[in-house]
Amino acid sequence: MHVRGGSKIRNLLSLAMEQFPEKQYVVWTGFGQSVGKAITCAEIMKREYKQPLHQITRICYRLIEEYWDPITPHLDQLVVKRQLPMIHILLSVNQLNSEDYGYQGPNTTIQYKPNEQRQRRYKSSEKRSKKYSPNKSWRRINVLSIGVAITGASLSANGLIPVPLA
Repeated sequence: MHVRGGSKIRNLLSLAMEQFPEKQYVVWTGFGQSVGKAITCAEIMKREYKQPLHQITRICYRLIEEYWDPITPHLDQLVVKRQLPMIHILLSVNQLNSEDYGYQGPNTTIQYKPNEQRQRRYKSSEKRSKKYSPNKSWRRINVLSIGVAITGASLSANGLIPVPLA
C-alpha cells in the first residue's frame, strides 16, 4: 500500500483489511511527509487485526532532484538535490525470519531507557539549521526521482513480495 500525503487513513485501512485475509501480508510504503502516516496505518492494522502479526521494517532514503529555471534570463538553472526518508513495513500472518534486521514479533514491546548524556536541552541562542528555499527569482520546473538505496536486503516474505524501489 503506497501511502501518500493526501491519502485518508480510513480508506487505506479498509482496503488493506479487505485484501489481507486472502494475501496474508501487506507492505506499507511511505516517503517524505507520509512516513508518519504509513507507520500509523501499520500500527492501527496490528491493533485491529484479530491474529498476531509479524513485522519487518526497512528505512531508506530517496534522492530527489529539483530543477529551477530562473525568471530573469541572466541566471543559470538551479539544481537542488534532497534525500527524503522512506519506510517499508511488511506485516504478515506467517512466520518471518526473526534474524532479519528490523524484525518485530507479535506482541513484543521494547523497553526504552533514555540515555542521560543525550538529554541536553538546546538553548535558544544556539543556531539551528535552516532549510534551503530559493528566492523569488527562481521557478521550479521539474522534480526528478533518482532512486532508492535500501539498507540491508530487500524487504520480502520468503522472497514472494516485490518491493518497488522507485
